[in-house]
Amino acid sequence: MIQSINENLFAFILLIATIVSGAAWTYDFIKERPKRKLNLSKAQEAKTLTKKERKQILEPKGVLGQVGSLFFVLLFVFVFRSFFYEPFRIPSGSMMPTLLSGDFIAVDKSAYGIKNPLTNGTIIEGEKPKRGDIIVFKYPEDKTIDFIKRVVGLPGDRIIYHRKHIYIKKADAPKDEAPILVSTRMIETEEEEFMGFTQSYDVFKESFGDDETHLIRINTAAPDLKEYFYVQKGFEAGEWVVPENCYFAMGDNRDNSKDSRFWGFVPFENIVGKTSTIWLSFEFDRDEKSAIPTWIPSAIRFNRIGSID
Repeated sequence: MIQSINENLFAFILLIATIVSGAAWTYDFIKERPKRKLNLSKAQEAKTLTKKERKQILEPKGVLGQVGSLFFVLLFVFVFRSFFYEPFRIPSGSMMPTLLSGDFIAVDKSAYGIKNPLTNGTIIEGEKPKRGDIIVFKYPEDKTIDFIKRVVGLPGDRIIYHRKHIYIKKADAPKDEAPILVSTRMIETEEEEFMGFTQSYDVFKESFGDDETHLIRINTAAPDLKEYFYVQKGFEAGEWVVPENCYFAMGDNRDNSKDSRFWGFVPFENIVGKTSTIWLSFEFDRDEKSAIPTWIPSAIRFNRIGSID
């Protein structure tokens, strides 16, 4: 129970707030509201009241009344966030160029079925993630942290990452078939300044088939860091077979992403939902000498608001 609370702390806090405000609203409705209605009747007998005066008499009073007035707002937020959409802020550049730090996305909580918001256990089964889906999930090594990556491998797939290329042998492929190179096509080269140094990135259009395409970027000068890869029992570093009910996920910014290559697989039970749209995007581009704190946005990127390609 303690572990579930730690992993879903905000959901528990929101639930408790909803229950407390609901209890306050119920008490006010049963005990205090009839008294206010009686006071209104007496006041109307004495004189003609304006609409504003009638409203003031009927308004909940005291701490309990004020807390109870929040009940329906909290109930709506709890239900909407738990079963429909949850906001999520992109904290890093691991999904560039698809998602940028400062993007605020909507996560579809019902994309893969209905889950218990307090335990993340499945209540109603739904579709399973597909290759190319961008998912938000509980980081397997610390479930109090949410990660966002792209699904690369499905249960039973054999994945090989070699010289910055992905090879996949799908779970339903013939036994003697070799892993197939994932299709990529170079689009452009970008330059980015980091800590006083200029780095070059090649941007590719990658596709897992079925008309699914997305952009990735690769730093050809960066090492593979193969020595830090998660080594699955019975396989060499850089090769994995995705276990049942698990997924292999990677960031689009391939040389700046801590993903399945380094810590293993994403269990289905860890998946929070599927990324659907960018609803807000802030830029935090300020000079270090600026008097304005760096955490305050410098601009809104209106051109990024909308569905995610």
